[in-house]
Amino acid sequence: MKAKKRHVVVIGSGIVGVSAAIWLRRKDVAVTIVDRKPAGDPKATSYGNAGILAACSVAPVTAPGLLRKAPRMALDPNFPLFMRWSYLPKLIPWLVRYMSHANDPDTRRIAEGLAPLTSDSVQQHQLLTKGTKAAQWLEVADYSFAYPNRAAFDADRYTWSLRKIAGFEPELIEGNAVRDFEPALSKDLNLLAVMHDHGFTKDPGAYVADLALEAKKLGAVFRQAEVTDFHFTDDRVTSVVTATGPLKCDNVILASGVWSGPLAKKLGLNVPLESERGYHMVFKSPEGGPSTPLMVTTGKFVATPMADGLRCAGVVEFGGLEAGASKAPLALLERKVRETFPSLTFESSTSWLGHRPAPADSLPLIGEIGSTGVLAGFGHHHIGLTAGPKTGRILAGIITGDRENADINAYDPERF
Repeated sequence: MKAKKRHVVVIGSGIVGVSAAIWLRRKDVAVTIVDRKPAGDPKATSYGNAGILAACSVAPVTAPGLLRKAPRMALDPNFPLFMRWSYLPKLIPWLVRYMSHANDPDTRRIAEGLAPLTSDSVQQHQLLTKGTKAAQWLEVADYSFAYPNRAAFDADRYTWSLRKIAGFEPELIEGNAVRDFEPALSKDLNLLAVMHDHGFTKDPGAYVADLALEAKKLGAVFRQAEVTDFHFTDDRVTSVVTATGPLKCDNVILASGVWSGPLAKKLGLNVPLESERGYHMVFKSPEGGPSTPLMVTTGKFVATPMADGLRCAGVVEFGGLEAGASKAPLALLERKVRETFPSLTFESSTSWLGHRPAPADSLPLIGEIGSTGVLAGFGHHHIGLTAGPKTGRILAGIITGDRENADINAYDPERF
């Protein structure tokens, strides 16, 4: 008798979900992807990021000293951190846990945990997309950090020391050579820390959509529906309950970003997870913008030349999932963009708001939840696109038995 083929339901059609589906289908595992939105949907988190394959992004936001600086940041209208104050009472329990990690031992532990997921990002994206339509959206490129001067760069020495431990050291370009390297930059920015051998995607939404097409081409089935619950037999998942009916399965991958929290509760996990509301603006048909991706430290935003224009992303706001976009973050972002690129011209601009899934300890949740057959793959905060393909590969390997040579204990979904 022919053995029954294993069936995996993947909840979420973002970068993690479609990556896992592709690697599972390459091992001939039956896959159904369920999401409320189509892959690459403009309202999805995977659509709206800065597009960077940020291999060097190992340093969490919760560095030592943040607790002292945070109140001033939140109250400064010129700093790209915003708070919807009516949401603060609900945010406080998460915020207390988040800020408790703003110390040296925790920061180093978190950086050590992030490095295996990010450091080979370009190679992981290339492996995932080789021979597929999605490969057209990938570019290997420098990723530069723009500072006013050497003193400002030296003030970030702690973060750069963490990157050095992870194997990343920048080439420094100073003075007039900055404009030779990137003519678009303001004369107020006189040092570039250039990270070579990084990359970006020219259209994150199209990239994820083409990855989904590849998964479908390989035999994955897509269902647009909302997942509401799970069914178990002897404490092991046997089906996923959706608004359009149940889906029988042998395993589940929970990869729906910040929306994974309520479903995790149904599995007995009370994950301290918040939405870090992120904004971007796209300047259409730009002239006078950068030729390669830049992190502008004076405005805390990333500027990436993409297929549809110059995308500038990076403002942070706390205010939950329900409220619409605020005017102040976008106004500040646009002003910082104009200061950074004084010769920038464009035909029109568009804006976007999305939700980064932020766990209280800045580490994603990756791995099986107990012995339930349900695997977590969410909570990537600022490294979702960067680490998506590797996370998907790790999850697929757990299911197929072809485990990656990586210690995933730091991402234990039951650590809370």
